[in-house]
Amino acid sequence: MSRTAVRSALVGAAVARIAYGVLRARPPGGATAWSRTNHRGETVTLLEGPAVAIGGVAAVLAGSASGRKRLAAVLACAGAAAFGSYDDLAGDRSATGFRGHLGALARGEVTTGAVKLAGIGATAVTAALVADGRGGGRSNGSADVLLSAGLVAGGANLVNLFDLRPGRAIKAAAVAGALLAAAPGGAAAVAPALGAGVGLLPEDLGEHAMLGDSGANALGALLGVAAATTLPRRGKVTALAAIVGLTVASEYVSFTQVIERTKPLRWLDQLGRRPAAPAPHQTPAGQPQAADGARAGHPRRESPAHEAQRLAQRR
Repeated sequence: MSRTAVRSALVGAAVARIAYGVLRARPPGGATAWSRTNHRGETVTLLEGPAVAIGGVAAVLAGSASGRKRLAAVLACAGAAAFGSYDDLAGDRSATGFRGHLGALARGEVTTGAVKLAGIGATAVTAALVADGRGGGRSNGSADVLLSAGLVAGGANLVNLFDLRPGRAIKAAAVAGALLAAAPGGAAAVAPALGAGVGLLPEDLGEHAMLGDSGANALGALLGVAAATTLPRRGKVTALAAIVGLTVASEYVSFTQVIERTKPLRWLDQLGRRPAAPAPHQTPAGQPQAADGARAGHPRRESPAHEAQRLAQRR
């Protein structure tokens, strides 16, 4: 990793931590607005999300990317964080997932999630046009713009799908970033997302804070820009296909159940996390009470729809 990439990552981590401290001291709208209940039934704050987004923007500005790529990354990160914050604070979670939001639209209901999806989509297209050089005579064509926009919007959504347990979304972003870092210029491109995310990983793993839509969308959007600006067209197509495949799978398969059943994924998911809660009380028949299963470190075998509904109490 180049010195510039290291500097960018360090700036992202430092600024994210400073922003988190400032936001915790003076939370916009009051601390209650940013408080949520995690999978243990404990209260955590969503302020990690805006802090990560601020750190990501600072890291981009400290990097060595060209002016248009830098602007594209800032637009993508800030836009995803803004619309994610809107859904965090105003969302009622009456509908979840693409099917839920599209179904609500079919009934004439505009959910906050639908507004977020549309807003991030528009931001992604704008960032793709900027990164592609439209208006400067350096366009690579509409196909590349659509691919780039898909990577930004899809990346923002996909990272958010992993934000169901402490540290999981940041770890998923780190794995994706490590893969992208192998491309020419990839390390510098992913440094802002990894630096900002890892900077607040201790708070996430310690279950003091969570990314929420704001932080998860921002990290995913930054990784999407990194993929769009470093991968060749074939690589973009492959990455977008993987994003679409995982997103579609999330509508039918519980990521949590897959992780729990796969030993290497389970080990990575548990790495650095707090120990599981004590085992649930036994019923007179000697059977554990199922209602406490998820909080005892034994996730219930729930459907993807049920898991999606718990996004309001993520982790």
